[in-house]
Amino acid sequence: MKQQKLAINGTQLRQTLETFSSFGATENEGVTRLSLTEDDVQAREYFRTECESLNMQVSVDDLGTMYSKLEGEDPDQPAIYIGSHLDSVKKGGRFDGVLGVIAGLEIARTFVEHNLKPACSLIIVNFTNEEGARFEPSMMASGVIAGKFDKNTMMKKTDTEGMSFAEALSNSGFEGSIENRLTQGKAFLELHIEQGPILEAESLQIGAVECVVGMVCYEIEITGESNHAGTTPQHMRKDALTAANQCLTELHQGLGNIDETLVYTMGRFNVYPNVHTVIPNKVVFTVEARHREEAILQKVEQILGNVIDSMDGVCSYSTKKLWSRETVWFDQKLGQIIEKSADSLNLSYKQMVSGAGHDAQFIASLLPTAMIFVPSAGGKSHDEDEFTTWEECENGANVLLETVLELTELL
Repeated sequence: MKQQKLAINGTQLRQTLETFSSFGATENEGVTRLSLTEDDVQAREYFRTECESLNMQVSVDDLGTMYSKLEGEDPDQPAIYIGSHLDSVKKGGRFDGVLGVIAGLEIARTFVEHNLKPACSLIIVNFTNEEGARFEPSMMASGVIAGKFDKNTMMKKTDTEGMSFAEALSNSGFEGSIENRLTQGKAFLELHIEQGPILEAESLQIGAVECVVGMVCYEIEITGESNHAGTTPQHMRKDALTAANQCLTELHQGLGNIDETLVYTMGRFNVYPNVHTVIPNKVVFTVEARHREEAILQKVEQILGNVIDSMDGVCSYSTKKLWSRETVWFDQKLGQIIEKSADSLNLSYKQMVSGAGHDAQFIASLLPTAMIFVPSAGGKSHDEDEFTTWEECENGANVLLETVLELTELL
C-alpha cells in the first residue's frame, strides 16, 4: 500500500523520553535502572500502558522480553521488529537503549494517530538485561533467544545480593512464555545513540551501521619474586611490575602501528602483593582489541605472542585468551534503505561500525538486521553526562520511520 509522507511527533517523543528518565533518575540527571528492579518494572509497566492505549497486543516471553504488536493490514506477513532495551548501567544516561524502544513506540503512535495500518505488523521489543549491569553477561535475553547462551545457565546468574535472575524475573511479574519469543520476521531495526565521538566530530547526523566489530581479550600474568624494597639491590631484583611496564611499552608500540582504526585497551591491572615496602612478585593485566577485520585481530594476537616471547628471562610470562567474538555484519540491503531514508530527509550520514555490543548483533543471526546511530555529545555514554539533543533523537526516529515505510512498500 502506498503510504503518505509521515513524520513522528518530536514533542511527544521528548516528553516520553523525559518520563522514562524519571524511572531510576539520579541526582545528576542520569539513570540507574538495573534489569528487573523496581525502577525497571515501573518503566516496563508504563511502556505496556502506553502500548495498550494504542490497542497494541503486549506479550512477554520466558526471559521477560516484551513484544508490543501493532497489527498490519496483512497479519500473515512476517513482522518488522523495532527495539532495544530499557535497563541501564549504574549512573548511566537517559538515552542509551531507551531511545530505540521509545522511537518504536512513537512510530506506532504515528500510524495510529494518522489512522493508518502498516502493510505488515510492527512489533516493538524491549530486551531484558541488555546491559548486564545486574546479571552478567550483557545482552542476556537476546543471547538466549539467538542460541548464544544457555537459558538454564543464565537463570542461575546472581546479582551482588545473591538473587538469581530466575528469582528476579519471577518477582517482577514479567515472566512469560517461550512461545512468545522472537523467532522470525521481515527485519529487525535498532536505533541507538552512537556512544562514541565520530558523528559529532564529523558534524554528521546519522550513522548507518555496517557491523559490530570483532574483538579479542587476553590476560597476561607476569611472575617475579618478592623481597624487601629497602635491602634488595636493583640489579638483583625480579620485579614483576618493572617487567610489566616494559611489556606494556612494547605492546603499545606494536599494536599502535597495525591500523589506525584498531582500538585496544589495557583495562584491568592488578599488582601483588601491592605493598609499598615489598617488591611486586606478580602482575596480572588484560589486553583487549577491537576491529572489523579478522586479519587485523590475528595480527594483534601475533604481536602479543611476539612481545611475550621477546621479554627477558628475569620474570616468567604467561597468556590466557579470555574470550573473543567475530565481527557481526548487518544486512546490506537494510543498510542501503537506511541511507536512502536519511538522504530523503536531507540528513547527513555515513557508513560506520559499532565498537560496542548491542542486541542487534545476536538477532542478526535470526533475521535481516540493521542499526541506526545518532550522535552522542562528547562521545559520552554509560555516564550521567550522556546527552543527545532532542532534535537528533527526532532525526533518528524519522529515519527509522522512513525505513519502516520503505520496507512496507517492498511487500
